[in-house]
Amino acid sequence: MSTVKGARARARTEITAAIKDEARRQLAKEGAAKLSLRAVARELGMVSSALYRYFPSRDDLLTALIIDAYDSLGEAAESAHAAVAGAEPLARWTAVCEAVRGWALAHPHEYALIYGSPVPGYTAPRTTVPAAARVGLVLIGIVRDAHERGELIIPPLPAELRGESERMTADLAPGLPPEAGAALVATWAQLFGLVGFELFGQFNRVVEDREPFFRHAVVRLAHGVGLRPAPPEGSGLSEDSEEKA
Repeated sequence: MSTVKGARARARTEITAAIKDEARRQLAKEGAAKLSLRAVARELGMVSSALYRYFPSRDDLLTALIIDAYDSLGEAAESAHAAVAGAEPLARWTAVCEAVRGWALAHPHEYALIYGSPVPGYTAPRTTVPAAARVGLVLIGIVRDAHERGELIIPPLPAELRGESERMTADLAPGLPPEAGAALVATWAQLFGLVGFELFGQFNRVVEDREPFFRHAVVRLAHGVGLRPAPPEGSGLSEDSEEKA
């Protein structure tokens, strides 16, 4: 009996993967708004009623694709961070941001699904949140590490933003100074704005040499959340003196 159950589980896994692969092909060809369970079933040689046993609705299939995309992006970010785990925070930050860009360029249609225009009639459920948070958690972890090492230099907040930043910091990055919340949220938006501008053509005939431009931009974003390069050994310079220079 266990052998039969195992075979059924493998078959279900294979069919689920085939459905999602075909759905991704449709995303690339037609876009998320035109994703159709009937079209997916037709391309796979399945009747619609059989496909509904795997994904009861288009929204269920979209949610699965969104979670897969976020998880794939998160894995790329986490792997890039692990590869430079012993480096200074600024270098780790840059490596993670470059991994985000690299993943987006390699998976443009999946990137568009999670960071492009909203799909009409679809609202992402809470089940997408853990996967969506993976990149952010890596970046927050880098900032927290710099803070614990006494290396974080965040610009002061205007008074009118302090309350909101305290709330955001408590929700997103507890244990960091209140200035961090606003800085991290702004940086998050700017990072994906940079990637989206490149991916969706807004940089055409504006930025030609995009890799060094992106690297420069994400270093500036790092400065916005308080990360600075470590002073050269034996220079006698502190972070404060570099900031004033």
